[in-house]
Amino acid sequence: MHKEGFIDVTGGRVWYQLFDENGRGTPVIILHGGPGSSSYSLQGLKALAKERPVILYDQLGCGKSDRPTDNSLWRIERFVEELAQVREALKLDEVHILGHSWGTTLAAAYCLTKPSGVKSVIFSSPCLSAPLWEKDQKRNLKKLPLDVQETIKHCEENGTTDSEEFEAAIEVFSKHFVNRMEKKPEWLEQRPSWYRNSEIYNIMWGPSEFTVLGNLKEFDCTSQLKEITCQTLYTCGHFDEATPETTQFYSSQTPHAKFHVFEKSAHMPYIEEPEEYVTVIGDFLQSIN
Repeated sequence: MHKEGFIDVTGGRVWYQLFDENGRGTPVIILHGGPGSSSYSLQGLKALAKERPVILYDQLGCGKSDRPTDNSLWRIERFVEELAQVREALKLDEVHILGHSWGTTLAAAYCLTKPSGVKSVIFSSPCLSAPLWEKDQKRNLKKLPLDVQETIKHCEENGTTDSEEFEAAIEVFSKHFVNRMEKKPEWLEQRPSWYRNSEIYNIMWGPSEFTVLGNLKEFDCTSQLKEITCQTLYTCGHFDEATPETTQFYSSQTPHAKFHVFEKSAHMPYIEEPEEYVTVIGDFLQSIN
């Protein structure tokens, strides 16, 4: 079964998809990265629907969801509220949550409101501390050719992060730490530009990956991870911008946490090692129900 539609949330409507092949296991809801990206690249996770309902949705302002122009909507508290509204609309009394990248920031902030019925949370390539993320990216940059480092530094200082040279330098960074595939799948290459909303990213994060200037600048929930008491799985790629060291550190702060590294991946193991990713996630969810 594949169902899709819109849900009313604070500020507009979000578009969702529900995949279900037998409906037996507890549903899993997937929180995409960004902020301001979409669920488009995570479509492959519908493979989990053999065992349970899988819900993907585009957060407000991006993908196929409404695009309101009120900039006061782009803050983490409203996205937490939105997730609660999606759960309520789809009657997800019991649920697993899988967040990827910024989706883990959202998942953690949501779980820390102590909602009922969350059976497990998966932090895939997590960003649970903006200061730590920034520190890791500065360290990652040092692994790149000097001219690339210089370009990124120069563009950030001069406010030219929308230039072609910055774009080219980011491409090099991405090939190391985001997606290491020689040839990306055709459907991913053809991703429509309207799936992203860089304005939300700029407001919440900033114009560049490497320096947080947006309203998430102070976000850091590491000291509260001990409060997440449901079953937890942390995953990342061996070459991930969400580094194995930091991901393992988060995992060590969380009771009952499991930790897994995808050895051939960077930040997109669900595309770089799709079968392995679905197996690891599927086995973890099956072990709980």
